[in-house]
Amino acid sequence: MKYPSEINNSDIERAMNSPAGSYSPEKLAALISPTAEGYLEEMAQMARQLTMQRFGKTVRLYAPLYLSNYCVNNCVYCGFNKENKYERRRLTIEQAVKEADIIASEGFRDILLVSSEDREFISVDYLCELAGRLRGKFSSISIEVYQMTTEEYAKLFAAGIEGVTLYQETYDRDVYRQYHPAGPKADYDYRLSAPDSIAQAGMREIGIGALLGLSDWRLETLALGEHAHYLMKRYWKSRVSFSFPRLRPAKNVDRAQFRFLSDKNLVQMIIALRLCFADAGMVLSTRERAELRDHLIEVGITKVSAGSKTSPGGYSQPRNAAEQFEIDDARSPAEVAEMIRAHGFEPVWKDWDIAFVKR
Repeated sequence: MKYPSEINNSDIERAMNSPAGSYSPEKLAALISPTAEGYLEEMAQMARQLTMQRFGKTVRLYAPLYLSNYCVNNCVYCGFNKENKYERRRLTIEQAVKEADIIASEGFRDILLVSSEDREFISVDYLCELAGRLRGKFSSISIEVYQMTTEEYAKLFAAGIEGVTLYQETYDRDVYRQYHPAGPKADYDYRLSAPDSIAQAGMREIGIGALLGLSDWRLETLALGEHAHYLMKRYWKSRVSFSFPRLRPAKNVDRAQFRFLSDKNLVQMIIALRLCFADAGMVLSTRERAELRDHLIEVGITKVSAGSKTSPGGYSQPRNAAEQFEIDDARSPAEVAEMIRAHGFEPVWKDWDIAFVKR
């Protein structure tokens, strides 16, 4: 396979003429190459058409609920780093339910439970009990927490949690070691095995991604493509989705150490993955500014968050606890839904119900 810098116009045109939504490493490499930047408009039109064929003119909406900012890891890029000195907060089950009530009152039926690595308090039993309290309010409950075993994921699935998002952060082993110097998360190979454990537990949705800004985005995209292809071939009952988290300012985090990914290259990454994975969900959070998010729902994004708070208790008590990172799109859920309609799409608050799999 050629290096991205060696790819020429013929390689890109061959990739664009291949069956829409089909994957090969060579095709993905061509579409993310520097030369392909000259084909972005044409690629965007193809991605838009393919997304509408597979997903219709719809965009799903979800909201994150942060449960704890206590952490045993010291990830260099994260505001929840255990070395950071500030008052930490954990939500009791009752406090979490009250936060969820606020989210539900805004119209959401899809919720993502988020926590730092705080296994001592945010235990599997805690999450099962919380899921039981939320099942009547939300049709889809997912988690983005610390890595678990297959048996633990299976217990959560039985409790009504049907999706797990867990980023590798970076697929570059040396860079991973640099940014995860200690803690349970420092084990690269164990981290890489997480999506297998999630799928083997029967989870319906698996979210993967790389934290954009840690390493070369083109190499991360190629690794993401290979990882997704492997998961789709091996665990066909689970749906794989991509997220695109770009690094954001966070408390006590020096941004000068990160690699900047331009808006243009973020768009290129999303379009290239869409043209290789027709049925993959694509998720964009409020990390990105409003104008860019408005544009990206046109070219492949199928799910967005709205009105997000990234601190425990942030919906009822804003600024009462440290955030994991600063958001860039502060619009209300209603405003985001209106934006989606203005672009000719339907905002979808609910597209799944646990009753679909009950006998």
